[in-house]
Amino acid sequence: MRLFTIADLHLSFGTNKPMDIFGGWDDHVNRLEKNWQDKVAPEDVVVLPGDLSWGMDLKQAEKDFAFLNSLNGTKIISKGNHDYWWDTLAKMQRFFDEHGFDTIHLLQNNHYAFGDIGICGTRGWVNDNSEPASAKVIAREAIRLDMSIQSAEKAGLRPVVFLHYPPVYGDSRNLEILDVLYKHKVRKVFYGHLHGKSHGYAVNGIYDGIEYRLISSDFLHFDPLDITQIVQSDNL
Repeated sequence: MRLFTIADLHLSFGTNKPMDIFGGWDDHVNRLEKNWQDKVAPEDVVVLPGDLSWGMDLKQAEKDFAFLNSLNGTKIISKGNHDYWWDTLAKMQRFFDEHGFDTIHLLQNNHYAFGDIGICGTRGWVNDNSEPASAKVIAREAIRLDMSIQSAEKAGLRPVVFLHYPPVYGDSRNLEILDVLYKHKVRKVFYGHLHGKSHGYAVNGIYDGIEYRLISSDFLHFDPLDITQIVQSDNL
């Protein structure tokens, strides 16, 4: 069993939101499907930290989830800034159950075990000056991340964190999220959200004792990243 991750699928089977208007996104769904099916086995796990579907609600995102459910492996999903379909955990789980989307699992205030690793995460919040900061939202996201990591630690697992927004970007720092990472001595963080030219400002490597990796789908060329060896080693 292996562990993969990729963010920002930006699926739009139920909406008219073509991504090929952006450079490098041509035929991205077919490229993603081929790469995914070629390397991910049914017993593997794929973590998807946000921006999965352009659907405005669960019904509009249904075809996107059907596509995702058809792909190999177990999928662990969390919220991104464009996941407008995201609802209460109870409503989303009921929707998945009713439609037989049994390979998709929700990450919010909880964790999932992968060997001795605890898969943890939350959306985070913006720090790239593209949206106004909200102290209330930032505090909520920090609490959710703390809850997720605590749940893994209580289970005796070593937390690995998946965020949508980068906690470090260029000269910007999301101090509330960083405080949680430092408090729990998190060593590895994976994040998405950044596209195109913003890849050049991404932190890809060790910063202040934490290893960061950008996993947005266009950065990975729509090819899920095998992180099995990365997370199983606590070395930086």
